[in-house]
Amino acid sequence: MSDQPWETDEYFVSPWNYQAEVTSAFSPPKQIQVHDVTLRDGEQQAGVEFTMTEKIRIAEKLAEAGVQRIEAGLPAVSPSDAEAVRRIAAMGLPARVFAFSRCMVDDVKRAIDTGVKGIVMEIPSSEHIIEKAYKWSYERALELTIQSTKFAHENGLFVSFFPIDSTRADITSFLNMIELIEREGHMDSLALVDTFGVLSPPAAAFMARKVRERINKPLEAHFHMDFSMGVANTVMAVAQGVETVQVSVTGIGERAGNTPLEDTVLALKTMFGVESGIDFSRLTSLSKLVTQTAQVAVPSNRSIVGDRLFHVESGIIATWVKNVGQANLTEAFPFRPELVGQSEPQIVMGKGSGLDSVMIWADRLGLGTPSEEEATAILQEVKARSLERKALLSEDDFRAIATGVLKPAAAGAQEASGAQTA
Repeated sequence: MSDQPWETDEYFVSPWNYQAEVTSAFSPPKQIQVHDVTLRDGEQQAGVEFTMTEKIRIAEKLAEAGVQRIEAGLPAVSPSDAEAVRRIAAMGLPARVFAFSRCMVDDVKRAIDTGVKGIVMEIPSSEHIIEKAYKWSYERALELTIQSTKFAHENGLFVSFFPIDSTRADITSFLNMIELIEREGHMDSLALVDTFGVLSPPAAAFMARKVRERINKPLEAHFHMDFSMGVANTVMAVAQGVETVQVSVTGIGERAGNTPLEDTVLALKTMFGVESGIDFSRLTSLSKLVTQTAQVAVPSNRSIVGDRLFHVESGIIATWVKNVGQANLTEAFPFRPELVGQSEPQIVMGKGSGLDSVMIWADRLGLGTPSEEEATAILQEVKARSLERKALLSEDDFRAIATGVLKPAAAGAQEASGAQTA
C-alpha cells in the first residue's frame, strides 16, 4: 500500500480513514468475495420479474464484472425458477453458482438437481418470528436445520448457513443456535443476516466479533437498506474480518432493498484498501442492464451509477472543473468517472449556473467570447428560463438566448463605429 492510499490517480478520499487511531481496531481481509443476490433477493422487490433469458444475460454480466458467487434463485419456488438455476449453473461461468433454499430436505433435493456448487440455507433464528410468522416451535426449526444442512453437505454442496432475522433475535439464544448447528448440523460459512435492516454500524462490528468468539467459520454479511445502513454495516463487518459480502446490483430487493454492490465494493477499495476482484469500469453498464430489465427507476444523482452524477450545474463547481482540468479532476470529484464506467463531466445549463458556465457553452457552440456584461445578461435570462421550466436548458435554448443578447450588442457597436466614422 502506498504512503498515501487515500489519494491515487483514480480517486481522492479522506486521509482520516487511514489514521492508526481509526484502523487499529480493524482486521479486514485483503480481498473479499462478492456474492450477488440480484437474481433471487433482488427479484423479490415488488413488481420485479425476470424472464429466463434476462436471468441468463444478467448472470453473464455479473460474471464478466468479476462477481465470484451468483445466487441464481430458489428452485423450490416453481419449475421455471428451478430451470433458470439449472441453466445458469450449466453455463460454465467463472463465478460459482448458488441456489437458495429453506432448511428442508426436499428444498435441498431440488437444489441438488440443478447442478449448483453451493447453497444458501435459510431458517428463522428469532424465536418471535418462528412462533408468530412461521407458526413453528423453536425445537422444530432446529431439528429441520440440523437435518437439512447435513444432507446438503453429504451431497457435496458448499453450505452457507443463513439464519433469518438474526439481528432481532435474543443475542444469547442466537449465539447458542449457531454453535449448535456448527456442532450437530453443518455450515461451511455463516451469514450475518439483518433481514429488516435494523442494525447500526457499531452493532454490525460487535456482531461479527461476538460470532467469531463462538464459531470458527468464514463469515458473510447480508444486510438490508430499511434505514439506509446496509453499506455502512457491511464495511464495518468486513473491517472485523467478514470475508464475503452479499449484495445486489444497485440495491434492488425486498422493501428498501439489499446492500448495493457498487457502493460496497468502491467504499471498501477506496476507504479501507480492501480488494473485491470487481472490474469497477463495468459497474455503470451492469446497473443499467439490471435496472432497465427490472423496470426500476434510478435517481439521476444516484451514487456511482446515476445518469447525471457527473453533470455540473452549480456555477462554483463548474469553475472548479474548468480550472482543475482533466489531470486534476479528483479535486472536483471523489473519483474519476471512467473508474466506474461513466462519461466525462458535463457542464449543464440551469438556474444554478454561473458566468464560467456561460463562457464554456458560448465557446463550445462557436458563439465567440461574450464580455462580462453580455455574459451576465445571458446568465440572467438562462436562470429565468430554467426556473420557469423547472428544467435544464438545451443547446438550442442557450443559443437562442445568447444570440438574442449578442446580436443587439454587435449591432450597437457597428452603429457607434459608423457614427464615429461619419
